[in-house]
Amino acid sequence: MSLSLPGPSQAGLFKPGYQSHDAEDGAVIRNIEACQAISQTVQTSLGPYGRNKIVINHLQKMILTSDAATILRELEVVHPAAKLLVMASQQQDAEMGDGTNLVIVLAGELLKKAEELLRLGLKTSDIVQGYEKAQNFALKVLEDLEVDRLQDLRSQTELTKALRTVVASKQSGTEQLLASLVAEAVLSVLPKNPVNFNVDNVRVVKIMGGSLEQSRVIKGMVFGREPEGSIKKAHKAKVGVFSCPIDISQTETKGTVLLKNAQDMLDFTKGEEERLEAAIKELYDSGLRVVVAGAQVGDLALHYLNRFNILVIKILSKFELRRLCRVVGATPLARLGAPMPDEMGSVDVVETTEIGGDRVTVFRQEDATAVTRTATIVLRGATQNHLDDVERAIDDGVNAVKAITKDPRLVPGAGATEIQLVERISAFADRTPGLPQHAIRKYAEAFEVIPRTLAESAGLEATEVLSRLYTAHHQANAGVKSTDGDDDDEEESEDSEEERSSGGGEAEAYWTTGVDLEGSSSSGTLDTVEEGILDLLSSKSWAIRLASESARTVLSVDQIIVARQAGGPKPPGPNPNWDED
Repeated sequence: MSLSLPGPSQAGLFKPGYQSHDAEDGAVIRNIEACQAISQTVQTSLGPYGRNKIVINHLQKMILTSDAATILRELEVVHPAAKLLVMASQQQDAEMGDGTNLVIVLAGELLKKAEELLRLGLKTSDIVQGYEKAQNFALKVLEDLEVDRLQDLRSQTELTKALRTVVASKQSGTEQLLASLVAEAVLSVLPKNPVNFNVDNVRVVKIMGGSLEQSRVIKGMVFGREPEGSIKKAHKAKVGVFSCPIDISQTETKGTVLLKNAQDMLDFTKGEEERLEAAIKELYDSGLRVVVAGAQVGDLALHYLNRFNILVIKILSKFELRRLCRVVGATPLARLGAPMPDEMGSVDVVETTEIGGDRVTVFRQEDATAVTRTATIVLRGATQNHLDDVERAIDDGVNAVKAITKDPRLVPGAGATEIQLVERISAFADRTPGLPQHAIRKYAEAFEVIPRTLAESAGLEATEVLSRLYTAHHQANAGVKSTDGDDDDEEESEDSEEERSSGGGEAEAYWTTGVDLEGSSSSGTLDTVEEGILDLLSSKSWAIRLASESARTVLSVDQIIVARQAGGPKPPGPNPNWDED
């Protein structure tokens, strides 16, 4: 009989106010529960028919979206384990710009399956080891599931094909319109080497009113305001960018001027006018015909700028000012004066146009050899919230193009890839000896959450649809499975192509079968390749990697030690007796 000794006491080890949660207290289970809570929050927002969430942040701003990255950013999660999932989602957003929801949902499901294993008595080390093996195998299998790749990046049709699914997951119903808008904008700024594509070169301007169909692409930068003066157009002009106010310079210290009579007053103001006129004439003589101000423009300065036929526009956002400098090739100056030739920029056209009753100014570079070209998608819509959500969908689409330039491979969407992974990883688990095989099998089962959620959100009978999917994938794999789990998918896809062309076999017999969200087929399944529902392989790969990493990290934590918050006494609250005399 072994003697049970109490563990070492932490009294006197840390400063007063520390909190410690041990594995014995169920810290691992509590961490898993916290992660599941956050996973369930965003799970209903997965896919084209995912529900929107209304989040009202600490500034009382209302955000209406189904984008997981935006929801979690605005929620300000404080639980340390749940924060790990949020950080994984943010990393996916930074790397791919899409698939943030997939990371959270998959990680939450992996932890849910791990909890089942923990309750059965498996050690966390066995689960972590099994998950690691399964992850490596899943990424290897994913490489074999390629069904298509973009041959020509400069073809709008090809690009739209890849972007449709990305945009549809946020804006179902208008994906064709938005995908073609993004493709048109991207192709107008795509450099000779597509790998150098900069997502910042595609801008979005939201103008209230009209309908989404009236949205269009303008080649250039669009600012939602008119020029300040009476000059509204300029062609082939030199541009000067000033981050300082264009006005009479103010003295640093207060001074007193004693004026004895009216003549002194006239001479004083005349001197100021002459100084300012000389400064504006200096700009004109240097060849500037367009002035961009990052601060205020004085009335007197505006008068002289109009007299010298110089177009002046005010851009108060320093980020927009920086982007404009990059487009026109100018250097922002902190002083008012003639810029050096290398500090000036040039622009082909500056013009003011009207979009839906709003006057906007467009800076356009028409030269095809320009180093930096910018395209702006002008979005129209009825409400600000809707426009914001469409902007997020477009942002995902533009980021997807960046991912396509690095890896143009596509895999089946609509849950087909996930079901195929369930099949292949389960077969791998059967061949793995030892305790990790249980973890590998649970890892495979976790992927089932994606098609199940897609079916549920579309209002289908999830269990029925899943059983049909499993049957289709099992039949498709029956003839081509090899002992090492690596299939020759190229031959397989060629065979299936021949089958399709000859009209033999039903759609349900292909391993590319996914969930039919539109409800066009009675079985609730469809062939994703025929329907053009394709996901980016690189986006899926990153999502699996990040979800597995974060799940393993959460499982590896056995103790959380929280220090007392820094800071002095809390500020006094409202007086409860305020209404008493």
